[in-house]
Amino acid sequence: MTLSRFDHIISQSHQYPPLKTAIVHPVEPNGLNGALDAAEKGIIAPVLIGPAQRIQVQAKKLQRDISQYPIIDTAHSHAAAEKAVQLASKGTVSALMKGDLASAELLSAILNKASGLRIERRLSHAFLLDIPRYHKPLVITDAAINVTPDLQVKADILQNAIDLCLSLGITTPKAAILAAIEKVKPGMPSTIDAAALCKMADRHQIHGAIVDGPLAFDNAISLQAARDKHIQSPVSGDADILLAPDLEAANMLAKQLIYLANARSAGLVLGASVPIVLNSRADGSDARLASCALAALTVQHKHQSLTEILTDS
Repeated sequence: MTLSRFDHIISQSHQYPPLKTAIVHPVEPNGLNGALDAAEKGIIAPVLIGPAQRIQVQAKKLQRDISQYPIIDTAHSHAAAEKAVQLASKGTVSALMKGDLASAELLSAILNKASGLRIERRLSHAFLLDIPRYHKPLVITDAAINVTPDLQVKADILQNAIDLCLSLGITTPKAAILAAIEKVKPGMPSTIDAAALCKMADRHQIHGAIVDGPLAFDNAISLQAARDKHIQSPVSGDADILLAPDLEAANMLAKQLIYLANARSAGLVLGASVPIVLNSRADGSDARLASCALAALTVQHKHQSLTEILTDS
């Protein structure tokens, strides 16, 4: 059987030691199973945080042995989120993974100014999709956190996505800034933002990628569509990243590809001091496994980049 692109990403993560990961409130089947599957694959070393009795009862129902994994007992999901963030702030764990609690509850703890997880960049979510009819993995962002991002927030979202691609070994990712049309129109703010982001990339305010926009979806992912519209772009038909104009557009685009085009999905929250696996509670083990592998690769890339900086200095 031919390996999928996600299988390759998971295989890449096996080159490194398991990533010590706080699993926040894993008291339902999907949240606990996903973490345990990733642990059994050697991708993560989980620290289970939540009501200990509920975690143990759920493990027994699932017939999963959790005796080898540490459990930190907390009274409820809010306390679990705070404890996980505290461990990440101290460097005790290197990643966070959402279990069975609302995303807003976990993000609230992460964004607390006293938590120590915030950096100068805005948090954003990136989907990585393996789409059967597209020739490589595709990042779609931001589909989960920033509802109506302004220009500076879009710059952070884009840089986060570029860094994710770099961690996957894509040396010069290509980013398409999406809009409904490919021309700059004063009455369509998304086209103006797209043009500004391209100029910011030219001035190295955004770095590490080839950036072009505004591009409509068709001429971002199809070279033939771009040729038919007489668009000359180094990104058309070969995009690694699609930056949507807002959360609703990104979310609908990603879910359409997942449910109508049979895309496999993984996702991370980026822009904090540690990566956060923020799968939907409806996501199965497959998506959680791939997301854990992404987190492991982003942490490893960060360590390698820091080592290179220290060596050069």
